[in-house]
Amino acid sequence: MDTNQGELQARHGALRGRIRDGDPDAFGDLFDAYARAVYNHAYRLTGDWSAAEDIMSLTFLDAWRLRGRVDADGGSLRPWLLGVATNVTRNTRRAARRHAAAVARLPRDEVVADFADELAGRIDDGEQLSLVRTALAELRRAEREVLALCVWSGLDYGSAAAALGIPVGTVRSRLSRARAKLTKAVKSPIREGIR
Repeated sequence: MDTNQGELQARHGALRGRIRDGDPDAFGDLFDAYARAVYNHAYRLTGDWSAAEDIMSLTFLDAWRLRGRVDADGGSLRPWLLGVATNVTRNTRRAARRHAAAVARLPRDEVVADFADELAGRIDDGEQLSLVRTALAELRRAEREVLALCVWSGLDYGSAAAALGIPVGTVRSRLSRARAKLTKAVKSPIREGIR
């Protein structure tokens, strides 16, 4: 381990200890260091900027409540925070499904047509983004989570495995399946449009 790596680990260790002790300034440093990464991860999981902001806020709120679980030894807190963000996203989706089911039970009023989707569909880039979003939505939740951690957030297999609490081999196989499904789902419609 070189000197810079040793210094970095010492700083991470000190930060972990201060966070465990409930130091608000240390938690502010944690927020400053990782808020953007958590926000981007949340956006990649949801595809919604507003939801990503909410998830980021809830992630740091949960991280504060769970600060006692932070191991005093270790490196970056990024995998742990992204794992918390993934769990917050799951809980948020679960709550949204429950809310939608409750709303569906209410009496329905007459619905006015919304032409926003039709207008967006006329833009070529919008169509391609729609294909990608559809392909992402068709992935299993576990595959989306691994894809978000490894591809978009740049975590290595080991860090992604730690964030999700699963073996490294499972991360690799889920990532491989996700990439294969996305390639298959996105390639054929785009090529048909070019012909």
